[in-house]
Order: sequence, then C-alpha cells, then structure tokens
Amino acid sequence: MHEELAGWLGQLRDLTGRSLRELARDIHVSSSSLSRYFSGQAVPPWPTVVALCKAAGRDPRPLREVWERAKDGPSVSTAGTAPVRNDLPHDITAFTGRRAELDALLGAARTTSVVAIDGMGGVGKSALAVHAAHLLTADFAGGQLYLDLHGFTPGRERVEPGEALRVLLAALGLPPGRIPDGVAERAALWRSELATRRAIVLLDNAADADHVRELLPGAGRSFVLITSRRRMVELDGVQPVSLDVLPTEEAAQLFVESVGGTRPGDVGEVLRRCGNLPLAIRVAAARLRHRPAWTLDTLVERLRDGELAVSDVFEMSLRQLDPAQRRMFGLLGLVPGEDIDAYGAAALAGIPLANARSLLEDLVDVHLVQEPAAGRYRMHDLLRQAARADDAAADPVPPIARLGDYYLSGMLAVKKLVEIVISLPVVVSQPPPALPDLADHDTAVDWMDTEWANLTATFSLAVHLRIDAPAVGLGQLALMAHARRGGMAQLRRGLEVSMPAAQRLGVPRVLASHRYLLGAALMRLGRLKEAVPELEAARVLMVAEGDIVSEVITLEQLAEIRLYVSDPDGAAELLRQATALLPPRETAAQVRVRAGLGQALVQLGEYREAREVVSEVIETARGLDRQKERMCLDVLGRAALGLGDTQTALDLAEQAVALNRATRHPIFEAISLTDTAVVLRHLGRTEEATSGHAEAMRILERAGEPHRMARILLPYAEACLATGDRDVAARHFQAALEIATAHGLDYLVSAARTGLARVS
Repeated sequence: MHEELAGWLGQLRDLTGRSLRELARDIHVSSSSLSRYFSGQAVPPWPTVVALCKAAGRDPRPLREVWERAKDGPSVSTAGTAPVRNDLPHDITAFTGRRAELDALLGAARTTSVVAIDGMGGVGKSALAVHAAHLLTADFAGGQLYLDLHGFTPGRERVEPGEALRVLLAALGLPPGRIPDGVAERAALWRSELATRRAIVLLDNAADADHVRELLPGAGRSFVLITSRRRMVELDGVQPVSLDVLPTEEAAQLFVESVGGTRPGDVGEVLRRCGNLPLAIRVAAARLRHRPAWTLDTLVERLRDGELAVSDVFEMSLRQLDPAQRRMFGLLGLVPGEDIDAYGAAALAGIPLANARSLLEDLVDVHLVQEPAAGRYRMHDLLRQAARADDAAADPVPPIARLGDYYLSGMLAVKKLVEIVISLPVVVSQPPPALPDLADHDTAVDWMDTEWANLTATFSLAVHLRIDAPAVGLGQLALMAHARRGGMAQLRRGLEVSMPAAQRLGVPRVLASHRYLLGAALMRLGRLKEAVPELEAARVLMVAEGDIVSEVITLEQLAEIRLYVSDPDGAAELLRQATALLPPRETAAQVRVRAGLGQALVQLGEYREAREVVSEVIETARGLDRQKERMCLDVLGRAALGLGDTQTALDLAEQAVALNRATRHPIFEAISLTDTAVVLRHLGRTEEATSGHAEAMRILERAGEPHRMARILLPYAEACLATGDRDVAARHFQAALEIATAHGLDYLVSAARTGLARVS
C-alpha cells in the first residue's frame, strides 16, 4: 500500500519543480522525513499530504482514499525474498512536450520488448526514457533497472557488454561469484533471469548496436529502453524513436515552466541561443530562476558571444559560480564511480563536510549536479564533459588519492567491527574531513554495500594512476566484503593487479600481508598448489619483520591446507608450532589457532581433546567478534557428534547458524547449516536434514563458491552413508565429483572418487 501512495507523492513533488530541500522548507517538514515518504518507507500525516498538494497546485481530496489504504494496510514485507530493485533516476521536473514520442513509447511497452531512442546530445533522450519508465513502473513489478553505458562520456571508458551484464545480473540479486566470466555465458544467464520477471530495463547512453546486442532480452515480458546518439538500425525487432530538438512552442513552454513563470523580454532569442535543446534550456532557465532581478534581455546578454552550443550554455552557467563552487564542479568530473555522497565529495575536495554539502546543494539548485536519491550526487554526461574541460589542466592524482583515503578510512571503520587477526598495515595518507557514523555493525555493512561499486571503481583508478597506498589498502580490505558474501575470484584478481603497487611501496609488512591475502584467497578457491608458495613467501617476510602474530596466522592457514588434503597430523604439528610462538596476550590469534587445532583433532578422532582445547578459549572468543565464537562452536559441535552426544551437537550447530545470520555472513551460514544437516541425519530426522543441506547449497550457489559447495557435499554424503542411506550418499559424492572436476579441484576429485568407491 505504501508504494501506491509513494508514487502519487513523487508525482506531486515533480509538479512542484522544487528540490527536496526547498520543499521541506516550504511545507515545514524535515528533508529526511520527506525522503522516507517519497520512497514508501513511511506514511505521512494527512496534513503533510495536503501541504504537498497545495505546493503542487492539486486538490488533495482524490488522494484521501489512497492515503487511508496506506495508513491502515501493512507495508509489504521483504523477509525471505530479494527486494525488487528500482534504480531509475528521479523523474525530471517540468517535463514538457514529446507527447507523440511518449505515446509511442507507452504503446510499444504493450506490443514489443525493445525500444531505442536516438538523437543528438542534449536533446532529451534520457529525460524521455526516464519519464516513460516511471509511468510504466506499475506495469513492470519485477523491477526497474537503470544502467548508464557511458558510450559517449568524455574522459571515461564505456561500460563494455561483459561488465554491463555483471552489473545488471548483480542488480537482479545474483552475488558476484555466481556470475560467470565469459560474455556469452553472462548474456545467457541474463536472458534466463530476465525471462522469469516482468521488469523494465533502461540502458542509457549506448555507443552503438554492438554495445547493447548482448544486453537484450530473450523470451519473457520484460521491456528494454535504449538511448543512444546513434540509430540502432542493425538490431532486428527494435522499435526506433528518433528525437529532434523541441518545436519552438514546446521549447518556450519548457523554458517558462523551468524558470517558474514569465519574465519580460524575448523568449525566442533565448531559445535560439540554446538551440532549442532541452538540456541547454534547463541550464539557462535555472540561472534565470535564481536571479529574480534579471530579465530575459539580461540573460540574452550573457549568451550573446557567438552562436551558443550546449557547452556554451554550461560555460555561461559556470561563470556564475563562485570559485569554491566552480572547483567542486570540476572535481566532481573526476569521480570514477556512478555517484558520490557528501562525505566523499568533502574528501575529494579536501574541505569540511558542511562546506561540501552546501556546495553540492548549490550545484543541484542550478542543475549542474543531479541528486537521484537523498544524499547521493551524480553528473549528466554533458555536464561531466564540461567539468573535465573546465578543470583540464588539473592533476587528477591528488583528489583521487584523497577520495581513496576516504574509502580506506571507511573500510578501516568497518574493520574495527570484524576482528581481522592478520596485520594489515594500511596507509591513510590524508584522513578525510569526516566519516559517516559506522560504529554499528549493520550500519557499517550497509555502508560498505552501498559504496561497493564506487569503492571498486576508485580502486581501479588508483591502480591505473599508480596511487599505490590506496590501491594496496583497498585491494586488501576488499577481503571483508568477499569473505562475507563470496567472490573469492574477484578478491584474487584485485590482489594480483595491485601486487606491483605493494612492491613499489617498499614496505615489507605491506607486501607480506598482500601475499598472505593472495595465498588465503587461492586456498579458498581450492588452488592449493598456488596458495602454498604465496603463504610461505608471506611467512618469510613476516619472520624477517618480527611480526609473530601474522606468522602464526600464516601457519594456521598452511595447517588448514593440510586439513583440506586429509593430513591432520601435519596440520596439528604446524598448529602446535604456532601455539609455541604466540605470546599469551594475543587472545584473538590464540582463539584462531586453538580452533584450528580442534579441527585437526576432530579429523584425527581425538574428540575429547578437541573439546578440551576449544573449551579453554570459547569465553575469550565471546569477548571478541562473534565469528571467533562461531569457530569454537563449529569444533565443539563436531566433537560432540564424534562422542555420540547428538543433541548437544545439534544445539551447537543451530547456535552457529543463528550467529552467522545475525552477523550477515551467508558463507559460514551455509557451513553451519551443513553441520546441522549432518547431525539431523544421525538423529533420523531425514526430511529436516535434506532441507537444511539444500538451503546451504543454494546459498553457496548464489554466492558462486564451487569449492565450498564441493566441500560441504562430502561430509553430508558421509553422514548419509553412515546412517545407511547409500543411494543418497552416492548422489552427493557424484555431485561433489562433478563440481570438483569442472573447476579443477584435484584434491576433491580424489576424495569424491574414494567416497563413490566405498558406496559401490
């Protein structure tokens, strides 16, 4: 019910033509409250609805019934289901004209699957597409996706089809690891996923037909809108809509509505100087709207130096900015991601947060920056071009280094809530002016997820520009995201491309942690032969630096590899070496090592000793981060099962599942679910066991973790075999064999074949 009311409220906001800040001031409601009302997160009081209608010049009475339904009805719960995405930019205010083209688009949505809008830059392709997409939202409840392909964005590489498919698949809820590497495979998965939904997809700023060919839908009822400066004549079955500049009458209407009323003077001369281009008209009108003393003749005087192109309009607008505003505008043209928040902008400019917010609002007010969502800022392509041209002589390295330090500082704040034992000597050269409040675990994780695309874009640019400290730090701290939600292959690639930066820094501890993390990522991918040399090289550097804790954790990782290949004696020996090295005060490392030793003892069948070793540190673990407690619960549960205490084993495994869910750690949740399923098998609760293990497999499949999938299949198959269900055991051994063979996991191939031989 909230969504219906939010749609009406959004239309009222559009009709007012005011920014969120202006509207909040005029109707005496906070900006944050308005943002919640417009997004459907909350239902406004009826007087607020009336005030919005009054500001928009509309009668509130027809909305009363909609408001009553929203107020009395429950909000839609998203528990257990992936949220439906709506990534559309904010609908443009004062949308004018284009009636025939708009009708064609709305009609095409009922009869065809793809429409391509073409026309020159600044002619209003994106505005028309976004406006139409908003009008069609109710008919495409499966989601509203938006992707700027940057086919004509100056200073930026276009988004290639492979990367575009990755972004679109991620927007549908697929985790990074599940998305295949090849373009053809991604395209097939995209078509398959889209076929099950009724979604609208807006592909903005395509370079040509080849740029979007792989992004088109197959079967199904989804609708794709493409905008490009080129006609898509090479694409079969795509309905074209070509835009020219606005007719004079519509251009004049757009100008008057954007200004907020008529002014004395010659509108025709202003329109001629703007070439009847909608974008140029809006920018010129914005300048006039904020200059109440100006007439149209005053504006024309500012436009009189030659025939005005779009860039001239921007230059005219830039001349009205003070030096601080103009500097911020130029710096925003360097932003590598799709958008930025005020904290990032403050870091980019090296100014206080309050100053950055004020400058961003100033730029939004004159339409030089867009605010598609509250607190998020982005630039239109042509404005980005103007920003880059205006700041062409500036060196991009200092501002990008400052932006990299902002993201580094944010990730370090997240790190405080996740006990990473290994030393990560990340260097923040210039602490940012301010950071969001990231003291709460969920808030910190939400920030990391929101900024992930911008963070990775900044990382890539830092690597390219050889800004070594942020490149290395962001590459290392990416561990926190990938360990939680999967994507070890992406972590490995990031560490590999930033390895030269780690070497150039010339700091042995930095290089040691980089090689350690690369080895750990390779191990998680099942690349054991590649992992061992990296871990050994890291250990040599750590010993030379006297970094005992990192050396101990590296031994623990090498021991885990021994456990992977069924060498628990070798693992136990390495862990006892680690224990002897470790100072007593290093409690987090002690928990890690004791938990690892417990795992080795369980594999050796020494269940009582395993329980004793871990019981000594579990209270310490509870005083650290909750994942250390989970490590202990895993060992204690497996030891209890080995001793025949199945009820205790079940209780401990279920505690671990709950802990992983509370910390939003699906990878370990899948492992704990498997432990639970194994115990349920031994208790004879077969249906529950089957359901739990299937859920674990789904989690890992979504995360794209084939190595972990094969690893959880084997203990479950063993449990099936131990409880007499040979046929089910054979199926799981066979599934593990197929996954291991497909992904080159040689050591698991051998284990799965051995299991199959025992079943037969």
